[in-house]
Amino acid sequence: MNTHVLPTPDPGPRTPDALSEVLRQVKKIELRTNRLVSSLAAGPYRSAFRGQGMAFEEVREYSPGDDVRQIDWNVTARAGTPYIKVFREERELNLVLLVDVSGSMRFGAIPGVSPRAKLALAAEAAAVVAVTALKNNDRIGLVTFSDRTELHLPARKGRGHVGRLLREVLAAPATTRPTDLAHALDELVRVSKRRAVCFLISDFLFTRGVTDLRFNDALARASRRHDVVGLRVCDPAESTLPRGSTPLVLQDPEGDGMQVLATGRAARAAYEEAWHEARSAVTSAFRGAGGDLVDLRTDQSAFTALARFFRERRRRIRG
Repeated sequence: MNTHVLPTPDPGPRTPDALSEVLRQVKKIELRTNRLVSSLAAGPYRSAFRGQGMAFEEVREYSPGDDVRQIDWNVTARAGTPYIKVFREERELNLVLLVDVSGSMRFGAIPGVSPRAKLALAAEAAAVVAVTALKNNDRIGLVTFSDRTELHLPARKGRGHVGRLLREVLAAPATTRPTDLAHALDELVRVSKRRAVCFLISDFLFTRGVTDLRFNDALARASRRHDVVGLRVCDPAESTLPRGSTPLVLQDPEGDGMQVLATGRAARAAYEEAWHEARSAVTSAFRGAGGDLVDLRTDQSAFTALARFFRERRRRIRG
């Protein structure tokens, strides 16, 4: 399920004009996001992830009503009376953005068909998370990936760091490399020693089969150590084949392959069924790992979807 109507990306060097355009886009995203995220920073974001960073503070004698799960059995055995571990919530969260920059993320921005590229939507989602983290004085890092790690920025604070993070997402070199989500999740475990909130931003399009098992296993491993939230970007034009009587030539954006598909009723129905099956498999993987999955669309606001998610998660935690 890796084929789309997409021109081959140009892997050539970026011109000064292209870099200026990236900087202009970063400034525009930052300004728009800054205006929007104040309401998130005030409560929904922080309370949605409360208790993520817990630091050991001391041990003290057990009192009725204490959580028995916090009993320190080593100290209890030596003292002959129950003692519990006391933790304090760290004021800072540690966040990591895992951003898919593989070939399929460049789909979109087709006049009359698609409003913007999926990678542009990913950058907007990254901006919402990064600027909210900035306002909360949290640390945030970045890993961009395809079937390998393209870039790793360790978690830091500061406006300059957030600006660079957004520039790196928007200016990610064009590639036809495939997607390897299992690699990205294993990289998260490798580079993040502290528990972190991870936002995995991807279209989650990859070759089905054994790759599903690798992704499911990697997601389960990462979720045991970190709080993994999937941000699934999609373009409405991907979900259906266009109506018509002439065959449709599709190019694999993550390889050199071409494929010709019929566009009749039966072919469209088969395509839509495969599309929904692929999405259901990803949804099931997150449900099985205990993670959250948020759907983002190129024709809708990433901020609106994320604000709704933060509010819903806060209610779920309080409930």
